[in-house]
Amino acid sequence: MKTLGPQLAYFLTDRETRRNIGALLKLLAFLFGTIAVFSVLFHLIMVYHEGQDHSWLTGFYWTLTVMSTLGFGDITFHTDLGRLFSIVVLLSGIVLLLIVLPFTFIRFFYAPWLEAQVRLQAPREAPPQAHGHVVICSYNTIAPGLIERLRLHDIPYYVIEPDPARAARLHEDGVSVISGELDSRETYEKVRAAQARLILADSADTLNTNITLTVREVAAEVPIMATVENEDSIDILELSGCNHVLPLKQRLGERLANRLHTGHAEAHEIGRFRGLHVAEFPVHNTPLAGRTIRDTGLRDALGITIVGMWERGRLVPVSPDTYLSDTSVVVVVGTAEQMLELNTLLVIYDTNYNPVLVIGGGKVGCAATRALKRQQIPVHLLEHDEGLRERLTPLPDKLCIGNAADREVLMRAGLQDAPAVLLTTNDDAMNIYLAIYCRRLNPELHIVSRITHERNLEAIHRAGADFVLSYASLGVQQVFSLLQGHELGILEEGIELFTVALPQTLVGLRLVESEIGARTGLNVIGIQHNGHIMTNPLPATTLEQAPSSVWPLPRRFARARSPLQGHRFSAQQVLQTA
Repeated sequence: MKTLGPQLAYFLTDRETRRNIGALLKLLAFLFGTIAVFSVLFHLIMVYHEGQDHSWLTGFYWTLTVMSTLGFGDITFHTDLGRLFSIVVLLSGIVLLLIVLPFTFIRFFYAPWLEAQVRLQAPREAPPQAHGHVVICSYNTIAPGLIERLRLHDIPYYVIEPDPARAARLHEDGVSVISGELDSRETYEKVRAAQARLILADSADTLNTNITLTVREVAAEVPIMATVENEDSIDILELSGCNHVLPLKQRLGERLANRLHTGHAEAHEIGRFRGLHVAEFPVHNTPLAGRTIRDTGLRDALGITIVGMWERGRLVPVSPDTYLSDTSVVVVVGTAEQMLELNTLLVIYDTNYNPVLVIGGGKVGCAATRALKRQQIPVHLLEHDEGLRERLTPLPDKLCIGNAADREVLMRAGLQDAPAVLLTTNDDAMNIYLAIYCRRLNPELHIVSRITHERNLEAIHRAGADFVLSYASLGVQQVFSLLQGHELGILEEGIELFTVALPQTLVGLRLVESEIGARTGLNVIGIQHNGHIMTNPLPATTLEQAPSSVWPLPRRFARARSPLQGHRFSAQQVLQTA
């Protein structure tokens, strides 16, 4: 609980609060003036019309008694004029004391006082010993996911929030927040920016520029990372002193474009991790359909390891006896040479060179279209806003203006023959709707979509999307890649790759005896030892001293990683933290 002094100081220094107090004082002055006038009139009527003589204190007492509706007591008027005066005083008291005064007191004093208490709940300064922390400028889209990841890795952080009320709410929710203005040098001095590990500016381009310049006044060497909406702002932010500029919407479009299955069958690289290439390819119309993983012979022939399989948007674990259906998309791990050999094998299958359909001509849609054109993939772009026609016309091979919910418009845009469709609108409900519609109109379509809110992830997968990625997830990945000093792998929204040093309690055990998969839901896809990486280790593989195991991690199991860090864990511990 804050002391009375800071609360009173903050309360009295606020300009609006001072105006409110002035209004309250005016009402009180009017009320006391009214009471004084009624007290004088009481004496005049009593002396000249009632023939009674009372003290001035008695007149004041009678006025307060009547105005507060407590009654008349033993002092009453007997003439009509006196009784009329009593009615006026009584009605005035009802209005002033029972209605106006309580409302004014609550509105202009009590409520601001409570608000001042709330606003002072959030800290305004980081501890003096703060060091190696991440400073997040404002609690925006990226912040929640980034905070979750920072907590998982025990990296301290502070969020700067300019709105004191919101800062108080974040503080109550357990967020390490500092209340302060984003463009104030004092704020960054109090947050110990000079000792920070990273400053993240995730606001409008103009504000990010201001933040960068302000931070440089306090900390000349600290790394600054800023997101950017318009690519034209990249140079400005770099000139302002920003070390790393992230055009996230452009990168989101490019990342989504790279996940489209177009042309002929081939393994699409979706990430690199510690020298391993992670890729995926559709089984549709290839000799692998209808076989088990053992029967495909990929590992024996090419050294490629199948580590997972997508079935309608869900990554499922695999075994040698897992059956590959015509709708399966397999995830493989191997070296660059092995991936090249795999593509040589797949190139003659599942050929469909029809144009890809991109729905949505915003920043993400335009970035995806440019990325596809750089790969010499034909693109049809569908946009509903006629006003964007002139700007969008040069980008795709064909531009269609119309409502994507209209079947005729979709068919005119080439949905029926397209190998894939990319949904880039910033409305999750619309993307879910379009995923259902496109899947119904073309069941063999490969659907890739963006989402804004992670809560809609399950819904859009059920709607038929094969791959989903959000702005926030990509932002968290980019920031954490910089913090860790290496590239992180992200297979899909909610599925990630990471490494963990082997705990001493697991040294010497076979992989099957460690029960890592059974107790955490994590899938070991590789073991690194003495610089060598063994992909897809067998259950009988012995875990030797000091390797690092590599897992694809469903986000719901993120907290299951901490028990691996230092000791053997029980199933109950994992269930409580997962």
